[in-house]
Amino acid sequence: MIIATRQLTLRDGDAIREIPVCIHAPEKAEVDWICRYEIGWPAGKVERWAGGVDAVQALISALHIIGAELYTSTQHESDQLVWLSPNRGYGFPVAQSIRDLLVGEDKFL
Repeated sequence: MIIATRQLTLRDGDAIREIPVCIHAPEKAEVDWICRYEIGWPAGKVERWAGGVDAVQALISALHIIGAELYTSTQHESDQLVWLSPNRGYGFPVAQSIRDLLVGEDKFL
């Protein structure tokens, strides 16, 4: 079950493409918990999951991994990926090791 979505935009010249990010409710796995998520990249939808010892840790892990995937993407590197307005950031946390990639309001998360 999807519990949250965020709509990013990919701007390439005059072309605009929606990049949806969907986060599913954490679910009990065989051991611990997982939280599935999807990113609708132009090359195809990526479906992955993050794990944790409980539902909260799985959700937080998924949010961090989404942030890392966005900030290390070629779309970010080319300044084509936008949420709300250019250079504002994407509203997802990232690990300390890649905080130097953050832009806009994300620098203060």
